[in-house]
Amino acid sequence: MRIFRGKYLSIQKISKIIFAIGVAWLLVQCQSSGSAVKNSADSKITESERNYKLPDINLDHWKVTIPAGEGKGGAVSVEPPEILDYGTNEVLRPYMYSDSTAGALVFYAYPSDATTANTKYSRSELREQIVPGDDDANWTFEEGGNLKATIEMEEVSKDDEGKYHKVIVLQIHGRLTDDQKELIGQKDNNAPPILKIYWDKGKIRVKTKELKFLGTSDEGLLYEEAWGDDEGYTFNEEVGFKKFDMEIDVSDGKLVVSLNNNEFKTYDNIHMEKWGVFENYFKAGNYLQTTDKDAFAKVKFYELEVSH
Repeated sequence: MRIFRGKYLSIQKISKIIFAIGVAWLLVQCQSSGSAVKNSADSKITESERNYKLPDINLDHWKVTIPAGEGKGGAVSVEPPEILDYGTNEVLRPYMYSDSTAGALVFYAYPSDATTANTKYSRSELREQIVPGDDDANWTFEEGGNLKATIEMEEVSKDDEGKYHKVIVLQIHGRLTDDQKELIGQKDNNAPPILKIYWDKGKIRVKTKELKFLGTSDEGLLYEEAWGDDEGYTFNEEVGFKKFDMEIDVSDGKLVVSLNNNEFKTYDNIHMEKWGVFENYFKAGNYLQTTDKDAFAKVKFYELEVSH
């Protein structure tokens, strides 16, 4: 065999050349294979990142109350700016956390002795604060307000009869000003909720307040005893465990609640006009309506937006 300018190569040299070529080929294949594995891993990371979602909710104007304390009135509240770090807050994490697959903010509640002062039920629930950290800045019906939310019941327990427990997911709560509180000699600023929106066995039910006696004086309107529950209204559509959209629109003497922008319930009456004496704030989350042992609920919020 004559190669390399007419010089002869020994069998040993030819073998070494073939071996070197083989090693070089293997190195190229390994690098190519390694690149393929890396590209595959990068593809998986990208896919994972693409599936990671955060809830579309701004918490700058919300505080949360959770059943993490002890005893009646011992519920724990976290205000802005601390609430913004809910994902790393060890106290909040069992009760308020992100579902990064669904892109939702989850509120978990169960019966607990740690309730707020005026109820026997526990909650993991947001409370609107127009001024972050300040419960004294609120709004009236004359000033108006609008809330939009996308909600889903993830899980909820059943009672002894096999029926799902009820959960309040949205509210408009009344509040006395300091002057009103002093006028009637009340120890706190609490006033009744003018609106409660329930997830009730897969349907959405609305409850509002009505005056027990229309001739009640202006001062008399401030007493909780002056107001009673209306008969309630249940929307036709069954939402079950699917996402649903709620909107609450408040204006002077008027309240409109809508489900999935398809069904509407309007309250435009003397009771709404009289309610104008109170200040108000929105609430959203998981207010479990039972003290049954082993009861629980998980409510997902995908969107929550308020404007005034």
